[in-house]
Amino acid sequence: MVIFNTVTKKYKENIIALEDVSFRIDEGEFCYVVGPSGAGKSTIMRLLIREEVPTSGSIYFNEIEVPKLNRRLLPAYRQKLGVVFQDIKLLNTKTLEENIQFALEILDKSKKEIKDSTDYLLDLVGLRERKNLFPQELSGGEQQRGAIARALANKPDLFIADEPTGNLDSDNAKQILEILKTINKNGTTVMVISHDFNLINGTKNRTINIKDGRLNSDTQPKDIDLNNIVNKKVEVKEEKKVEEPNLEIVKEEKKESKPEKKERELSSEFKSLNKSIKKKFKKFAITEPEILLNITEGDLRNMKLTKKEHKELTSFVKKYLSKKS
Repeated sequence: MVIFNTVTKKYKENIIALEDVSFRIDEGEFCYVVGPSGAGKSTIMRLLIREEVPTSGSIYFNEIEVPKLNRRLLPAYRQKLGVVFQDIKLLNTKTLEENIQFALEILDKSKKEIKDSTDYLLDLVGLRERKNLFPQELSGGEQQRGAIARALANKPDLFIADEPTGNLDSDNAKQILEILKTINKNGTTVMVISHDFNLINGTKNRTINIKDGRLNSDTQPKDIDLNNIVNKKVEVKEEKKVEEPNLEIVKEEKKESKPEKKERELSSEFKSLNKSIKKKFKKFAITEPEILLNITEGDLRNMKLTKKEHKELTSFVKKYLSKKS
């Protein structure tokens, strides 16, 4: 399902986050990625969700070469992933139930599907009785469980939890891990990223240890063979030998058959926004508000918004969410 092949990620001033890292995670695995703070663990997640691209090496997810993904396809790609970030990211203006429902609304689910899925997910994380509370009214463990439920709304192939037990006591941490193992038993591949080595005490699950940006150890190393992926992705067609063509005729045919370049149309919802923002939306293929809600902080940095544009965009998103409510 996941292949990192000799992946290196460098930042400015020769800061190396990852260096020559290779591993393979198969479908249905439960895998820990552990290491001290600053080891490069979260960089693995950011590369996998395509918030960043590697300096060198290749990354595959289900035969998709992640770094080469067109920006327009990013929202669809990210829907294959369920991600719980370290800072949780629940919407504070919505109840726990509304947070999960909103994730399903973006996927255009029917009212019945939204209700049934929300009830199922609340039961899965044991929070049915807390569904009408806002995030700030929930304990840290409950917020984490709520974030897990929301991340599962799109039925992801791979579930990534970044420091899911970082700020929790041992009882809550144990409860979170039990939920993640249940998710895995139901067929979802799970990757848990953590600096807490206590999590892996006595575990039989695979553990990938990252230290100083390098792969320090792997309890269940797997061979990496890219031949099957390349053969599936690329079709090589044999060229036929033909007589030397008349170049003038070829030029005319190319001229006539050249398709007109269509400009991407933006949603009318963006009508009130500044022209400079809309221009950047077109460049990054953000044609609908739903796509805007699915981008990451890294994507925003890549857009190079001015302070004024950032403020205007923040205001727009708040109004849009309020309208959605």
